[in-house]
Parts: sequence; C-alpha cells; structure tokens
Amino acid sequence: MKIGMRVWSTAAICAFASVAAHADALRYPPAPRGDVVDDYFGTKVADPYRWLEDVDSPATRSWVAAENALSLPYLAALPRRDALRERIAALWNYERYDLPQKKAGKLFYGRNDGLQNQSVLYVDEGDGKPRLLLDPNKLSADGTVALTQYEPSPDGRFLAYATAAAGSDWNEFRVREVASAQDTGDVLTRIKFSGIAWTNDNAGFFYARYPAPPAGAKPGTFDELADQRLYYHRLGTPQADDALIADNAAQPQWGWGAQVTDDGRWLVVSISQGSGNENAVWVKDLGKGAAPKFDAPFVKLVDNFEAEYSLLGNRGGTLYFRTSSGAARGRVVAIDVARPAPADWKTIVPESADTLQAALFAGDGIVALAMHDATSRLLRYAIDGKAEGEIALPGLGSVPDLALGGIQLSGKAGDPLLFYAYTSFNQPQTNYVYDLAKNEGRVFQAIKLNFNPADYVTEQVFYKSKDGTRIPLFISYKKGIKRDGRNPTLLFGYGGFEISKTPEFSVPNLVFMERGGVYALANLRGGGEYGKAWHEAGILERKQNVFDDFAAAAQYLIAQQWTSPAHLAIGGRSNGGLLVGATVNQHPELFAAAFPTVGVMDMLRYHKFTIGWAWAGDYGTSDTPAGFRTLYAYSPYHNVKSGVKYPAVLITTGDHDDRVVPGHSFKYAAALQAATAKDGVADGKPVLIRIDSNAGHGAGKPVAKLIEEETDKLAFLLQFTQ
Repeated sequence: MKIGMRVWSTAAICAFASVAAHADALRYPPAPRGDVVDDYFGTKVADPYRWLEDVDSPATRSWVAAENALSLPYLAALPRRDALRERIAALWNYERYDLPQKKAGKLFYGRNDGLQNQSVLYVDEGDGKPRLLLDPNKLSADGTVALTQYEPSPDGRFLAYATAAAGSDWNEFRVREVASAQDTGDVLTRIKFSGIAWTNDNAGFFYARYPAPPAGAKPGTFDELADQRLYYHRLGTPQADDALIADNAAQPQWGWGAQVTDDGRWLVVSISQGSGNENAVWVKDLGKGAAPKFDAPFVKLVDNFEAEYSLLGNRGGTLYFRTSSGAARGRVVAIDVARPAPADWKTIVPESADTLQAALFAGDGIVALAMHDATSRLLRYAIDGKAEGEIALPGLGSVPDLALGGIQLSGKAGDPLLFYAYTSFNQPQTNYVYDLAKNEGRVFQAIKLNFNPADYVTEQVFYKSKDGTRIPLFISYKKGIKRDGRNPTLLFGYGGFEISKTPEFSVPNLVFMERGGVYALANLRGGGEYGKAWHEAGILERKQNVFDDFAAAAQYLIAQQWTSPAHLAIGGRSNGGLLVGATVNQHPELFAAAFPTVGVMDMLRYHKFTIGWAWAGDYGTSDTPAGFRTLYAYSPYHNVKSGVKYPAVLITTGDHDDRVVPGHSFKYAAALQAATAKDGVADGKPVLIRIDSNAGHGAGKPVAKLIEEETDKLAFLLQFTQ
C-alpha cells in the first residue's frame, strides 16, 4: 500500500461520486442548537454550539465522526484528486536537510530522504561521514511522534532533545549520548514553550516547565496554562530534584526562557508575558569556575515589557542584544552588566530602513539578517558596528526559520563558517556555508529537483489598502499564463503577532502553479515586515485594518485581471484562519472558495483555552466593554449570517490541537453549515470540515498526513476556481 493511502469501499466511492459533482445533495450532520446565551455588558450573545467545545464528549465525538464521514469521501471523489496526489507525492519525494548546528567540531542536522514521515537526525564528526543519531520514525507506528528541537552540549558529548506526540505542544525532554546514540535515562515532562540552555561544564541545562495539574483536575490537553517556572536539570538526577532558578507567583502568566553565554559566565533569562515579542531580561553571574554557581542574585537588566531583546553574546561583562528599544525596526546595543541603565547603552548597529530580524556573533564580527520589503538581506558588521558589506542571496527570497530549534543562522564567534538557508516560491530550502574569513560561499547540501525552477516567475507589487496604506504583494505563476481574469488564484495571508510572511517553497503551491494557478502572498499589517509600528497598526481596535488589507489584495488581483471572483480563493492558518473567516463574512462576493486552517474563530472565548490568554496583546479580550465591541464586530463564528451566498469553504483542524483548540473550527463549521442549508441540505456551495486524527496545530505532522491533507485542499481549490 502506498504511504498514506486511504481505503474506501467501492460502494462508498460510487455513492459519493455524484455528491462531489452536485453540492446541493450534501446533507450536513445534525448539530443541535443549545440555549446558551452570554451577557456581555448588556448585550445578549447566543452561543448555540457551546457543546462542541467539549471535544471528548460523546456528542462531539459523534458529530466529528459524521462530519468526516461526509467530507472525506466527498474529497476523495473529486475528479482531479488521484492525479494531484500522485504529483504532490512525486514532488515531495526529494532529499532535504535542516540547517546544521556546529558544536565542538561536530555538525548536527536533520535529513529526510523524501517521504519519511519525520526527518532523521545525523551527526558528522568532521570526517564527512554522517552517522544516524536519532530516528523519530521509530518512536511511533504512524509517524506522529516528532522531534521538535535539540541542543548539543558545549563539548558535543550529549544531545538534549524534545519530542511531541500527535501534534501537541506538550514536549518531553530526553538526553542522548552522542558517541553511543543511546539515551541516558533522563526524562523531563510538563514542558511547553521551553528552550534548552546547557551550562559550560556539560553537566546539565536550564529549561522551563509547568506544574502538575491540581488534584482532581480533568485530564486532557486543553487546560489553561499558568505558573511556568525556570529550572536547572543535572544529568543523572530525577526531575523532582531539579533546582528552581526563577519564578514569580504573583505573575502566573509569565513565560521563562534561558541562554548561557558561550564563555559560560552569564545566565541570561528572557521573561515574556504573552505572545508578543516584548520581554524583560534578568542576568545571573554563574561565576568563572568550571562549575556554575547559582547563588548570585539576578541583575534586572530590563524590568519592563516595552521592547524586544534577543541575545547575541557577550564580551566579558558586556552583553550584546538585538532590540526594538528606541528602534521600531531594530538595532544592536551593548549593555554593561555593571552599568545597565539605558543611558549607558551603546548602539553598535543602528536602526535602518530595513527591519532587523536576527543577529549573531560569527567569525570576528556580527552577521545580521534584515528584511527589505519582506525579502531577506544578510549584512556583515565589525564588532564595533562598522558595516562590512553584504552576503549576496540568490534572488527574491528569504532566509527561513525552518530548522529544528527555530534557528535561522548558525555560526559562532571565532569560527569563520556561517551556515544559512535560502528559499523562494520556486526553490526549496537550500543550505549554504559561507567562509567569513575568505568572503566566499557555496551550497552546502545540494538538492535534486524534478521540476525546472526557471519555469516559474515571482513578481512583487504594491497596492493600496482601504485607507491608502501601501501593502506588498508577491504574485507567483508559471510562465505563459494570460492576465484575462480567468486564472485560478489562491491568495494567502496572516497579519498578526509581528510574524512576517516571506517567500517560501510549497509543493502544493507548485502543483497548483503547474496547472495554471496563481499564488499570491500579501504582507498585511499586524505582521512584522516593517517592524513594531507595522505590527501595532493591525492589532486591538485596529485589527480591521488587516481584513481591509486582505480584501484590498483580492480587489487588486481582480482589477489587474489576474483573476476574478469566480476563480479566486483565500487561505490562512491559525491567526490566518481568523483572517479568512472574517474576510469571508465581510466580502463573500469576492471569493469562489476559502480555506480557514486551524483558525481562531470564536473571538469572545479564545482566551479561555490553553495558551489563548497570551494572544490578548494582539486581540484584546471580551472581558472589557471596548474589547468586546471590537471582537464581536469581526468574530467569524458570531458574524455568520443566513441567506448569504458564501463561497465553498473547506475548514481543516486537528483533533489534538492544544494551541488553537479544535472547538473553534467545530463551532464555526456548525454555524456556517446551518446558515447555508435548507432542512439540513446544502443550499449553495459546500461547507466542509476535515478533522485530522492524532494531529495538532501543524508542527511535526507526518509527511503522509501532509500529502493527504494538501491533496484534498488542492482538489477542492481546483474544483471551485477552475
């Protein structure tokens, strides 16, 4: 059997073949309307599908099974699906690599031979002969256990690594001896949103964890998160003996991250209070000896949450940070631990017209990753900030944040070798190595493709939003298409949390373009493309700007004859799913199809689940009159209206998504199906929900599952836009 192939009876396929061609034959599963009504500051708001928030109840499980029994055969019977799956699988089947990390002369990197569900971790000890170190595919029968991050010890002897099951944000940490590729027996649990920071004696590491749930608490993955604390784990000891390093009982929503400087001297703790990038910074002197000491008090280097600080490294008692403090698009500053007042900070790399995304010590200077109109630039500086030129990238693309551990650049002070990746709409992630001493670079790990990148074109244009703001838009397509208003087009967006959407490769998008499709990516306000001000222009009471930017992108594509409403679809994930839901409600006439994926759809209750409270910096909450008014005006679930001719909608989520809980998509799907049906039968284009089992928010999803999901989405897209 081919990887990921679904088995359906011949009778089932035949029964649903006609359904695929005649949407009005769809009978939606019953979803009883409850009588829940909430009072928000005098406004009564019905929540008829509140019962779908309990994802483990028998009623919800029955509804989920019925929805999948409708959607999966429907999608399987779409006329192009088999050919699309074959092509997607063929293009996905190429050897690819994660960005390497170098420690103690060893290179660590993930590699996938093409259709492996999870990439396999290798170590190259300097002889050019990579050795398998950890294969996540052997940790589960169905490939749903993923390696989510890893961190070698400074001497390269040990590897601390994290795994997650079924797409959950919950991680387990273990330690593996590199020489033997065997685990040490150390197992750490109750971990979410934590990094790994080794001490220089290689004896242990700092990490953050949540306390055990209170006695009698309902088991499950959807509990609200609070009281994360920073610990130190010493190898060979039980987790119960881990040393508590930092917490704050008065601030249960603080999050804790840790880094140790390369010389082992300083523990630098980053404290966050939500999903925003702004953080406080505390510093502890670990001493100059071989073994760290934890008794020194913290120096509160930055004790507010007004800007972002990201550590580059240190020179003695001076710490270097990339920060948005006093620089909305970022700068690099040096802070003397003994004189931490902002008046004593020294600017090393000043703010510029480009957004500073990342910076690190490498070779004998600093390498900075900057963003110019949503495309990447690599810049070099001396340690004193003197500009030393630019490392040329292959084209209109980006240095992606795709490696395990979230690194974009891999290098170290004193080592001339810098590793970075490059990707674009027609080039998969390709790793490069650059010798900073010789000023020359090369492809580090070549990849073989079974398509011709030169057949595809990307243009960047700029259009005006509703209020006149200039918005960037990437448009990618295969050479030879005509701008006659009839091209099937997918417009994608995000617009939130200061996250920048830059060019990246996607197999399904390439298959779409092969078939005459146009893929467009809009850089909406709310993102980070132009720094802090761009982000703040799309949050809280200004969130409507994001939806206006997206609708204006659609109107631009139509006006410029790239497409027309009969051929235009929109898509987005997570906060982008919210974007799709809100835009469809506000402009249903503009689109033929819509793809809200793992979306935040109930804006009045999002903050009551898992990590949802952390998003209040972008959204606000319904706990205040002003917040309620803003959210109620655009909440996708609450603004679905009967009698509206909606586009075809394919909602996708995972039943184990513990970040954006699946109840969001369940409630939205039930509301939209009810609004577009007569006596339970679809009256117009279909509204389907595809609910993946043993799947979460998307990270670590097995390749087999990805191929099936993306095939379904592409078949649906072409069905309603060609």
